[in-house]
Amino acid sequence: MTAQLVLRDKTFDVEAGQTIRQALDRLDIVPETVLPVRHGKLVAEDELLKEGESIRLVAVISGGVEGFA
Repeated sequence: MTAQLVLRDKTFDVEAGQTIRQALDRLDIVPETVLPVRHGKLVAEDELLKEGESIRLVAVISGGVEGFA
């Protein structure tokens, strides 16, 4: 039983039945750097991956100008 996590141009086959967080940890993807999206909606890291589904991981972009308020 597998599901897929898609980050940019990479697709990772992962075991279904685990949480998104567990899958990210196993892939060495820092959970705070991505937002998991299922069918266009954000999902929590504790959601279980279902067989055959695909979760898109949107990279979080942070930064800014220091001292700018």
